[in-house]
Amino acid sequence: MNFFEKVKPLIYKIDPETAHNIVELIFKTARRCPLFFNPLISKNFILDERLRQNIWGLDFKNPVGVAAGFDKNATMIQAWPALGFGWGEIGAVTVRPQVGNEKPRSWRWPEFEAIQNAYGFNNDGVDVIKERLKKIYPFVLPIGANIGKNKDTPEERAIEDYKILVNELKDVVDFFVVNISSPNTPGLRKLLNAEFIQNLFNELKKSTNKPILIKFSPDMEDEDIRNLANLSVIYGADGIIVTNTTVNYDLIDTPIKKGGISGKPLAKRSYEVLRIVASEVFGKVPIVSVGGIDSAKEAYKRIKAGASLLQIYSGIIYKGPNLIKDINEGLIKLLEEDGFSHISEAIGADIPKRLELKDNNAS
Repeated sequence: MNFFEKVKPLIYKIDPETAHNIVELIFKTARRCPLFFNPLISKNFILDERLRQNIWGLDFKNPVGVAAGFDKNATMIQAWPALGFGWGEIGAVTVRPQVGNEKPRSWRWPEFEAIQNAYGFNNDGVDVIKERLKKIYPFVLPIGANIGKNKDTPEERAIEDYKILVNELKDVVDFFVVNISSPNTPGLRKLLNAEFIQNLFNELKKSTNKPILIKFSPDMEDEDIRNLANLSVIYGADGIIVTNTTVNYDLIDTPIKKGGISGKPLAKRSYEVLRIVASEVFGKVPIVSVGGIDSAKEAYKRIKAGASLLQIYSGIIYKGPNLIKDINEGLIKLLEEDGFSHISEAIGADIPKRLELKDNNAS
């Protein structure tokens, strides 16, 4: 039994949000101590050319990234390599500071390996977060900013919030993720429609040349996902992230009917949405898979289904901080077993269109 398994019962006695705040405090303090961090980087960070990719002109040293919500306020970025991550996403960031929804607003469901959260974009606001980013940017790993509208911003003025966020952060991050799929801001998911996305990308593309990705909800109908994936690419999205948390509370039969569910119960639907999106836009823009990834086997499954990059959050809570290292080492072994010399050869390997293309090229 490793150290994490020994202390996990103690951790689970602490309120989830309090536990997260303790972890954040540890990393904020320890990052100033090379004697603490450097050995962790040596131990956990897997640097292998078979996993390295150049996407959007950025150097991703491995495909496993920090999902949004883990580092809301850009206070733990320097800890990402110590955990083994190859890239990450901060936020969600809003224009004005936001306290989020009432507490309690996060719940663990260990029997399902699930997390339920109703945070509501709690963050320090773009001005404070921008100042933090200025001190470390450019960073050794790609940094993305997950951006969302303030709760009190009317839907008809939402684009103004996103424009401000891009203008304020464009010089201190490497890419953006437009978050209009969180279930924790009232009315936000209503913006997941063709007209809004077209207007949004038209405006944001005027402000920056840096990649802008869009994040999908797992709760959309399959046909809507297909249409929105194609329209997002047409309107200028540089990538698609699938998926955000789900409000399908039947997955864990939770008595709490608010917030979104992440973790293992989301894996099946996230994989389904990945396959739908990949069937429409694979090869046009990179796809990022997130939701229930907790092993190298599951990560490899997503890669073969069309994901160029992966994101983890809930998996760490149940599998521990060694998970990222285990996934990256496991991916190398799985690539070897399938005879692939580089991760790019495995991306989309299970997509029929790619298989047909490969067969045609071979002939």
